[in-house]
Amino acid sequence: MYSLYRKEIKSYLSSLIGYIFIGVFLIIAGLFIWVFPNINNVFYTNVASLQGLFGISKFLFLFLVPAITMRTFAEEKRSGTLELLLTKPLTDTQIIAAKFLASLTLLVIALLPTLLYIISIYNLGSPPGNIDLGSTWGSYLGLVFLGATFISIGIFASSTTSNQIVAFVLAAPLCFIMHFGFEFIYDWEVLGNMGYFIKKLGIDYHYTSISRGVIDTRDILYFVSVIILFLMAARIMLVSRKW
Repeated sequence: MYSLYRKEIKSYLSSLIGYIFIGVFLIIAGLFIWVFPNINNVFYTNVASLQGLFGISKFLFLFLVPAITMRTFAEEKRSGTLELLLTKPLTDTQIIAAKFLASLTLLVIALLPTLLYIISIYNLGSPPGNIDLGSTWGSYLGLVFLGATFISIGIFASSTTSNQIVAFVLAAPLCFIMHFGFEFIYDWEVLGNMGYFIKKLGIDYHYTSISRGVIDTRDILYFVSVIILFLMAARIMLVSRKW
């Protein structure tokens, strides 16, 4: 499994896709945080906070994460290397886990340079150091879980087809629905108390909760459950080839 994980990491970093993902994320996030006048811009809001980064990042992940996961299984199927991979002494679960961890590693690598923003905000605060570090670290944790959840959805979408474009088109709306869909349903007042229960099924509710800096085991359990659910669905799609 470790050798497959290394192979996947090398495939990201030896091709343009990994660098494009990291570059596009950092450039767009940086422009919105420091340059473009908008509600996420630190100088525009005059607030020593990185909440703008976490607000824009979830929208970027909606498109960038499906873009890096669309090839995980779709490309293997298209090139015919999936059957070769399945002959290795690896279980379906290990193959999926290796691809999941490789994609998650790339996502974490993309986030690492943004840690410099903490130093910048720390020094820009009035007085210096006037930043809620608890909320900041909680938001980073929430962003990693959010990215991991989108990765699991993307891997599932990729396991259903041999076409990368189809995998992307399937994964992006699924990520959007899982993140914002339940929030939209909650706004339907006719649902009454049931609406709040439905809201709690969505990613946005738990992402917002963990971003406050309070680590609630219910939020952690939610993200882990959704990740496992979609990875299990991907495994079912792989197993179905034998049916």
